[in-house]
Amino acid sequence: MKTNCSAPFLLACMLLSACGGDYYTPDDFQSVAKVDTHIHLNSDNPIIADLAKEDNFTLLTINVDSGTPIDEQERFALAQIAQSPVQVKYLTTFSMKNWGAQAWTDTTLSHLKSSFEHGALGVKVWKNIGIVERDSSGSFIMIDDPAFDPVVQLLIDNDKTMLGHLGEPKNCWLPLEQMTVNNDRNYFRDHPEYHMYLHPEYPGYDEVIASRDRFLEKHPDLRFVGAHLGSLEWNLDELAKRLDKFPNMAVDMGARIPHLQYLTQVDREKVRTFFDRYQDRIVYATDNGIRPTSDPEKTKASQHEAWMNDWKYFVTDETLTSPHVNGSFQGLKLKKQIIDKIYRENAVRWFKV
Repeated sequence: MKTNCSAPFLLACMLLSACGGDYYTPDDFQSVAKVDTHIHLNSDNPIIADLAKEDNFTLLTINVDSGTPIDEQERFALAQIAQSPVQVKYLTTFSMKNWGAQAWTDTTLSHLKSSFEHGALGVKVWKNIGIVERDSSGSFIMIDDPAFDPVVQLLIDNDKTMLGHLGEPKNCWLPLEQMTVNNDRNYFRDHPEYHMYLHPEYPGYDEVIASRDRFLEKHPDLRFVGAHLGSLEWNLDELAKRLDKFPNMAVDMGARIPHLQYLTQVDREKVRTFFDRYQDRIVYATDNGIRPTSDPEKTKASQHEAWMNDWKYFVTDETLTSPHVNGSFQGLKLKKQIIDKIYRENAVRWFKV
């Protein structure tokens, strides 16, 4: 004898259908808890943290060995946390000044221990390691140098994460007109000192990536997040090889979502398959920020727009455009399970947010 579905079951099905089933919509944006794991709050102004409260974001503000002095960045981070302790967390960094001396090791470890005591969730290393800094003999300092080993051990011992911006997009080694996305083209036009195509005497792309890979081979117990899609944004197969080889590695998407959109133009299903397969290894990030000289209201509007546009790209299958990518592309429309991971759960797993 057949039995009919119970009323509670039917009600649950109706509610699930009404909520969009397996997928979010643009209207769900503010109701879903999210984390931006790569932002730079180099200001006392709390406007971005306040926006994060409105848009249901937690922010991981990143200190970096560039621009604003590191001590000042640390002060900004702690001030932002004091004002918004639920909304803001941070990663510290270290200076390369006095590299090669015992004083560098002692000073660096002391600084990092102090930052950890103040709540830092990990350490950012920047692209100056590999394409800027040189040792006393004039050789470029690479991340697999044994002198970094005490720093790595400190992170492992304290259950902290390393965020590694090591290398640059492969576009960096191409002329401007051959670059695939406009945000790279604009950045390297404005920062020729980092445009490696103009500096053939500097390490090549493959050399920098090989150094990073040797570093990960040497430190399998280090929890490592490769900033900017691990500088492998140009080829998802190459990125997949590293994720398969290094189980303690994840990647953030800061400033590289345009590359994903470009790849979506080429083969959307391949990008969707990549997110499905590596849904536990990708974390959402923008790499945006605010400085003391920023216009607060314009910065707030720009940040909200960036968050909304990214959300539409990931949760819908709409035809979209971006100033960073020439031509239109279709949204990925990833399932809720994947959205929840890349926007929140992976940040908890990889950064202990």
